[in-house]
Amino acid sequence: MIKFCTLFSGSSGNSTFIGTDHVKLLVDAGSTVKGIERELKAIGEDPSELDAVLVTHEHTDHTKGAGALARKYGLKIIANRATWSAMEKDIGNCSDEQCVCFSSSGGATFALGDLDVEAFPIPHDADSPVGYSFTSRTGRKHKVAVATDIGHVTGEIEEACFGSRAILIEANHDIEMLENGPYPRMLKARIKGKNGHLSNDSCAGLAAMLAAEGTDAFVLGHLSEENNEPDTAYASVRKALETAGNRIIEYGDVIPPEFFGEDSASAAGFPGSGKGVILSVAPRYSHGKVILL
Repeated sequence: MIKFCTLFSGSSGNSTFIGTDHVKLLVDAGSTVKGIERELKAIGEDPSELDAVLVTHEHTDHTKGAGALARKYGLKIIANRATWSAMEKDIGNCSDEQCVCFSSSGGATFALGDLDVEAFPIPHDADSPVGYSFTSRTGRKHKVAVATDIGHVTGEIEEACFGSRAILIEANHDIEMLENGPYPRMLKARIKGKNGHLSNDSCAGLAAMLAAEGTDAFVLGHLSEENNEPDTAYASVRKALETAGNRIIEYGDVIPPEFFGEDSASAAGFPGSGKGVILSVAPRYSHGKVILL
């Protein structure tokens, strides 16, 4: 079984927990050690049992706590060499055994515990940034993915995320709010650019495509505090999913493994026609829904 849960999500900090009975990982550690410890304990996880932090890119909202966390708990920090070079000064001193590179740049595939990991290239204004997917090699071979900080949707992203039963996907900004907001013109252009951040509308299109390919649970993340609202992002993606013939299923704080059967809607006991999907927004400063699959 895979446990999948955002701990923080947004420009103030990002971190996502992915764990099984054999390996416990963070994708990014962009908050304080104290904050990460607090949110891990809130979802029933012991920080001392973590094995590694996988870093998507060097921006501090993804790396802020990585070095201190690694030194405190003896964790590995995993990234490609380009990302390591860009973030090394911010990470601080770690042993050679803790500094793990999976490639010189770009993506790669490798195994961690009972998970097959794919790092896939994403378009963002960083040094060789990546997203990650994780596929269980034991039991039901479910797949989850993390795809944020993406300026636009590429074929590589689509291919890497196809078949994910659950995904953290970026819904950074509402285009109208960004254009009419207080940011200077150059910053607006950066955010809207091909190496910036994904809008609600672009996220909605990708979500509808992924639902048709088997994704059952969508977590919207990395929302801008100035240029988006959780209800706005949710409404945009919900409309696209429903227009494509999906039904949004409301669930509590924990999504049980039963939801991710062959037919997620009937397995969860929900009648009606159409594919049943779960849609939620990752909180900025605390953990989101706990997804078990």
